[in-house]
Amino acid sequence: MSIRHPIIAVTGSSGAGTTTVMMSFQHIFRREGIRAQIVEGDSFHRLDRLGMRHAMKDAETAGNRNLSHFGPEANLLVELEGLFRTYSGSGRGRVRQYLHDAEEAMPFQQPAGTFTEWTEVEEGTDLLFYEGLHGGYTDATVDIARHVDLLVGVVPTINLEWIQKLHRDKNTRGYSQEAVVDTILRRMPDYVNHICPQFGRTHVNFQRVPTVDTSNPFIARDIPSADESMVVIRFANPKGIDFPYLLSMLDKSFMSRPNTIVCPGGKMGLAMQLIFTPMILRLMDLARRKRAEGTHHA
Repeated sequence: MSIRHPIIAVTGSSGAGTTTVMMSFQHIFRREGIRAQIVEGDSFHRLDRLGMRHAMKDAETAGNRNLSHFGPEANLLVELEGLFRTYSGSGRGRVRQYLHDAEEAMPFQQPAGTFTEWTEVEEGTDLLFYEGLHGGYTDATVDIARHVDLLVGVVPTINLEWIQKLHRDKNTRGYSQEAVVDTILRRMPDYVNHICPQFGRTHVNFQRVPTVDTSNPFIARDIPSADESMVVIRFANPKGIDFPYLLSMLDKSFMSRPNTIVCPGGKMGLAMQLIFTPMILRLMDLARRKRAEGTHHA
């Protein structure tokens, strides 16, 4: 953690809704005039799209059917921790971009599924914002979570997560049902061992829970809508959280535990605005004071 150069990380698996959360944060940054260095977790994959396909085939030939982006082997986690460490100390670091599709790749005149060159973080940013798979990752050699000032987990119930992935990959990426199910099964060990533990380190978790039957996600015709869901919001440390205010602003919400509030799914964006705006402003105020002290002492 660093008071001078704060880091916010949103962690969650692909299809969990982390991109929606990123948009909520970007609204806050724009409204409050905060310059954020955005870092997508995909940019720290070890291999580009074609290289990963070859690596998965080689691993399967060698008897490993579980190589996935959820695990450390397929990611540059040492480099990601290095970015967090460098940024927290000096506001600097090296970043790159993963080009997901032809539209993103066109300005760089590169194929989709490749990386841009590494570049330096822009000068004068107020904070670093990470969205991806490993913002709260920790193991025997890497401790990414310790550098994060605000760590947010986005965790749909597992069946809902599978429904979202099935619909996204089939409808927007053209994958077959069998291919998507194979991906889900291949990633399961890494999901259990490397993704789930991160949610025990978060400061705030958002878990969307459907209120319709999702008992068989593989035959679901539709993704449960926001109005067909509730959101469970858990605070690791409820001290300083104004629960009466949140309950008054979030219609039909209630507290299920002393550190947990439940609100309608359609209120998730509003809840994020209400919860994170004061947290971010507090981080920015502390950062400005610390930088001012450093200037004064210099």
